[in-house]
Amino acid sequence: MTASPRRDTEPAAAETPPAPPATGGVLGRFRTLLTRPRVAAAAWWSVVARLPVYLMSLAMVLTIREQGGSYPQAGLIAALYTLGMALGSPLIARRLDRSGRRAVLIVTGVAYPATLAALVWATRPGSWAQPVLAVASGVALPPTNACMRSLWARMPLSDDERESAYLWEALLTEVLVIGAPLMLAVLMSSGSAGVALTTVAVIGGAGAVGLAWVRLPASTEAASTGPEPAEADGRGIPRHPLRDPSMLVLLGVMTACAVPIGLMTLAIPAFVSAHGSPDGTGVVYACWGVGSAVGALWLGRAPSRVAMHVRFPRLVLAFAAGTGLTVLSTSPPTLAIALAVGSLPIAMVSAGEMTLVGALADRRLLARAFTWASLATVLGDAVGQQVGGLLIDPIGARGVFTVAFGVALAGAGLAFSGRRLLAPAAAGPARCAT
Repeated sequence: MTASPRRDTEPAAAETPPAPPATGGVLGRFRTLLTRPRVAAAAWWSVVARLPVYLMSLAMVLTIREQGGSYPQAGLIAALYTLGMALGSPLIARRLDRSGRRAVLIVTGVAYPATLAALVWATRPGSWAQPVLAVASGVALPPTNACMRSLWARMPLSDDERESAYLWEALLTEVLVIGAPLMLAVLMSSGSAGVALTTVAVIGGAGAVGLAWVRLPASTEAASTGPEPAEADGRGIPRHPLRDPSMLVLLGVMTACAVPIGLMTLAIPAFVSAHGSPDGTGVVYACWGVGSAVGALWLGRAPSRVAMHVRFPRLVLAFAAGTGLTVLSTSPPTLAIALAVGSLPIAMVSAGEMTLVGALADRRLLARAFTWASLATVLGDAVGQQVGGLLIDPIGARGVFTVAFGVALAGAGLAFSGRRLLAPAAAGPARCAT
């Protein structure tokens, strides 16, 4: 079933005009981009909508514990919430590609806080309803990441502006990863964990509904809500991201880059604890996130003239080299330095991944492509954490750092060997269809 174009779009003559050249480095580029007509509202509503994404699992664990549940019960509910996200996101992305953002974001923007509020206030640990609502709330999570990143790919932007948009997305992720737990702590200081969870869910739902009602340039809406062809002769049918060799190479690299993150998530606290200063784990972790944010601001300060498919393998190799710095650590301070320096390319790698997804995927399947890209990262991170937990005792934290370095190098090898497929010219005619 296909949807007709929206009637609330701007006429073609009202396309967003080209932005003036940005000055002031990467912050100037962000300012120019995020204050443009028909861009600013979508960008900022998407920030509000994504606030729950990076703290909900923690908030859920704290809420279940506050209700009297055990850690195993809390872990189960958080895991079921994540399972719901993994199961529901491809289906919701499919609907997003076919019918456009408005209906999907409104429905999920209402259903998400409603199911979480029911989980908090109408169930208790051990009841059958709590696991069901955990899965339902994960399924109902508004697809804001996929929606906004696909909109960046469709908006009438120059290549430099589009790269700035994806660099903004990468930096925003780092800021939310660092800041979201602080926001949760502030909310909990004036109320319970349940109140904090409900508040954040309502804020996120309101952000999704706000993003749904933002008016965008006509070409952006037409691309997202136009019919998905299915001619009987097979011509013009878009290729699913999981059947596209270019996307499969990119997803493989993304998974390989995420595994070291998961491995180090376990190895960092083990290393700090083994050196007798477990209280310093938070500071060491902070250096990891801050280094990535600084890298986005420093390495992204000027647009590059080198094509992304050429730059991307180099960025992945730099990420691998940065991961290897942790192997040389001898104490928590040196590990903090290694993480701060080694994480400089992380946001740039993430921005490169998003830029390539937008360039390689069929325009009619962008939400699905970005969703599968996110799932590849989540899967890699989860595998890394699981393997890291199994390896900590037999080979120690330094051994896990070494494994992370090896996996990152393998990801760089895949990026270099598949770089021809990562070139947009290799995308084929179907990706250019509108």
